[in-house]
Amino acid sequence: MEEVKPIEELTFREAMDELDRIVALLEGNTLELEESLKHYERGVSLLALLQKKLSDAEQKVEVLMGELSGEKDDVERDSTLS
Repeated sequence: MEEVKPIEELTFREAMDELDRIVALLEGNTLELEESLKHYERGVSLLALLQKKLSDAEQKVEVLMGELSGEKDDVERDSTLS
């Protein structure tokens, strides 16, 4: 039996690959109901992890782009309005 790595330990690529495998299994319609539900539940957890990793990466990119453009932070921007 294949060892299942805890979701929080997966890299983005590992989670994406596992989610692809789960989707293929579910689309194959060869699993028993209980097994399908178990895989579906894992897939939902993987999707949540992937969405969080993408959101975190997007925030980092925005911060870096702000630093590159010399953009003022929120406190500096707000104080210039008063």
